[in-house]
Amino acid sequence: MGSPTENFKALGLSLPPAPTPLGVYKPFLIDGKHVYVSGHGPVQDDKSLIIGRIGADLDIEQGKLAARQVGLTILSTLVANLGSLDKIKRVIKVLGMVNGTPDFARHPYVINGCSELFAKIWGEDNGIGVRSAVGMGSLPDNIPVEIEALFELHD
Repeated sequence: MGSPTENFKALGLSLPPAPTPLGVYKPFLIDGKHVYVSGHGPVQDDKSLIIGRIGADLDIEQGKLAARQVGLTILSTLVANLGSLDKIKRVIKVLGMVNGTPDFARHPYVINGCSELFAKIWGEDNGIGVRSAVGMGSLPDNIPVEIEALFELHD
């Protein structure tokens, strides 16, 4: 297994622009050896958001891809603030929020889009942390997925 940066490059994916806050909060905060990343949405390379409710506007596979895009957006924030993914030792926690129809029940499957990405970057041991995947009545701007995460820095 290579470094997180090498592992990311091997995936052939691109990082979207790191988003700027649209509210009163910090998108990124270091506390000791922990990095807290605020809730992120699925920002695309052109800065637009993936929009829609899973089960109505998007199917489950599109929802999973949206969660992967949120993961990429989180990675972009990490790189913008730390300079490199290699400064992250491991994923500690992921909270995934899914904007699904009332009958949609496969929230964990959708959030796997982000979790699988992190596992490919930091490996199974360090890329998979504890997690919650929950459904919401709505999300800002009608995005399908919002994810926040907690990481540990290398000493």
